[in-house]
Amino acid sequence: MADTRRLFFALEMPDDVQRQIVQWRAENFPDDAGRPVAAANLHLTLAFLGEVSAEKQKALCQLAGRIQQQGFTITLDDAGLWARSRVVWLGPRHASLGLIQLANMLRAQAARNGCYQSPQPYHPHVTLYRNASQTVAIPQPNFRWQFKVEEFVLYESVFEKGRTRYRPLQRWPLGIRTSKEE
Repeated sequence: MADTRRLFFALEMPDDVQRQIVQWRAENFPDDAGRPVAAANLHLTLAFLGEVSAEKQKALCQLAGRIQQQGFTITLDDAGLWARSRVVWLGPRHASLGLIQLANMLRAQAARNGCYQSPQPYHPHVTLYRNASQTVAIPQPNFRWQFKVEEFVLYESVFEKGRTRYRPLQRWPLGIRTSKEE
């Protein structure tokens, strides 16, 4: 498509959590487990938007700016392998209501604006490996990372020089804003 960007809404992970997860991954998975996602690309997707025109992006950003929701805490304490898509993931065993509400709002707004949304229920996760070996062993859930979420981000997926990187385009704070703040 001409003049479109590949976009998604996501939660950014704190740098220290990214480093800890990458270290844990290196210690718990074999070198041939799959193609590891770069530390800087670790995130928790809220709504994948696909190829989006500038006009549609503007509309989605305006809607995202109207979301008023308190921040919440994410606990990453589960992992698994989706064999069909060959993805090793890390996620919450029990997702917070705040996380589910935010993802559902963004996914509904995207769908109303013509962005495809999977009919599958939302499964919050951080992708650790792509093209994972079908036989990769997932470590026992003896891990736990927790962080406070105070904003969400619109990212662009950029493929250049043989690598994909995720570039933040815009951020929105969580929390109930008063009319003075708007």
